[in-house]
Amino acid sequence: MPEKTLETLFHDTLKDIYYAERKILKALPKMARGAKSPDLKAAFEKHRDETEVHVERLQQVFEILGKPARGKTCEAIEGLLAEGDEILDEFKGQTALDAGLASAAQAVEHYEMARYGTLARWAGELGLKDAQKLLVTTLQEETKTDEALTVLAEGSLNPAAMAA
Repeated sequence: MPEKTLETLFHDTLKDIYYAERKILKALPKMARGAKSPDLKAAFEKHRDETEVHVERLQQVFEILGKPARGKTCEAIEGLLAEGDEILDEFKGQTALDAGLASAAQAVEHYEMARYGTLARWAGELGLKDAQKLLVTTLQEETKTDEALTVLAEGSLNPAAMAA
């Protein structure tokens, strides 16, 4: 069995987040349709557009590595997206639905932030400066999305859920 190195781990984790981003791309329209708040719908739609760019950046990182852009099943994102589906089903028509959807979206964002932070650090350690720049850019966008969801949740979604 060949030695597994940081480069091997980097590539493996890259495949993981590539799979995750493509699954998120498919899940966001469903979340947007389920949201009642126009602001939350808009946030999901905006993030879908950003996620398309994230997928493209990941493809560029694969190119830098000289590897094909392929995903590897990510059980973590499967579980997080299943939780979002569960909230959609269990809270349909309820005032707490949007607060729950925002919470589920933030769980996904936190997973992405963890992955991109690690990948950016490893890219730097591996001397992959161009890849590192791409990954840091995406990490910054994921962080902004998380912050926007917090503002939305605290400003209107959570108070609306409590008022019911």
